[in-house]
Amino acid sequence: MATATVSRRDTLAAPVTVLAATAAFGLLLGWATYALHGTTPLLERATNSVSAWIVWTAAAGALIRTRPLAVRGGALMMLTTCGGYYAASTFGDTFGAGGLGTAAVWTVAGLAGGPLLGWAGWTVRRGQGQTRAVAGAVIAMVVLGEGLWLGLGLDYWGEAAVFLAVGALLTALLTVYLARARAPRYWLCAVLAPVCGLVFYLAEKVVLDGLLGSVTV
Repeated sequence: MATATVSRRDTLAAPVTVLAATAAFGLLLGWATYALHGTTPLLERATNSVSAWIVWTAAAGALIRTRPLAVRGGALMMLTTCGGYYAASTFGDTFGAGGLGTAAVWTVAGLAGGPLLGWAGWTVRRGQGQTRAVAGAVIAMVVLGEGLWLGLGLDYWGEAAVFLAVGALLTALLTVYLARARAPRYWLCAVLAPVCGLVFYLAEKVVLDGLLGSVTV
């Protein structure tokens, strides 16, 4: 009886520990995003970008052992990242009157993207079948899509070129990883990543920009 009780406690403690670590990293990432504003362009862009937040979420998903926990961890990490950023903004006395609407939009976006990227990270490492290749494309699409948004949407072509190059490199690395892991139709990662990147750009431009514009007017 005592052994069974200890076993149940260990089973419950493991997910709590994983989620606590994920939440702590999310808070740290959100704080770093705010703290690095106005430093070097490289450091600021490395944290203050949609893809930086989401790719870290995929990395967390890859480190978590079970798929349901990876999905929940992805959602939690995005929530705490937003919380860390806006908490730092509040303490820095830069959280303006329109901040609540913007924070709400990013929180909703995080709740949509966090579980997806948590799942993608887990699936690339531990999944089965050709969904691994699809998951790899989902991870790469974020960097490629933000590159398109920076170039086509904001006309920041210098930064866009860097993001597109990094996205292409990430796509290649994921495809090679899947090939070495003998994932079925691993080449779908390279085929789907640019297509998914375009879809991500359109979603960011039409949906996210529209929502942000509606709360800042």
